[in-house]
Amino acid sequence: MSKPAFGQADPCRRRDRRPNDQKEVQTIMAKLSAKYEVLYIIDPAQGEEGIQALVEKFKALVQEYGELTGIEEWGNRKLAYPINDLTEGYYVYMTCEVKPDFPAEADRIFKITEGVLRSLITAVEE
Repeated sequence: MSKPAFGQADPCRRRDRRPNDQKEVQTIMAKLSAKYEVLYIIDPAQGEEGIQALVEKFKALVQEYGELTGIEEWGNRKLAYPINDLTEGYYVYMTCEVKPDFPAEADRIFKITEGVLRSLITAVEE
């Protein structure tokens, strides 16, 4: 039997490849959820009520995609460099275990939310 032409599929090859060992199964299952660290800076001009409303909004977002494992409100801190002519920001640090599509959606929401100066979403290696 001759080989198929370049660019054509081999009719003898299985199309639905299944994992063949436990490690490969665990790797596939790990992709269903991942651990992330989220740090965002809120404009302190929002006031205490505005800041707490944003913190609650982002907590709800994380819980929609998975589990919030920790949250630390670091409070007002001096920025390393001015952002939008501001020298201080309200820092919030969260850890979570969520679906892999969370970072893109969270980043989109951080960018369009009024009062968020900067955000950083980082995958945590185990």
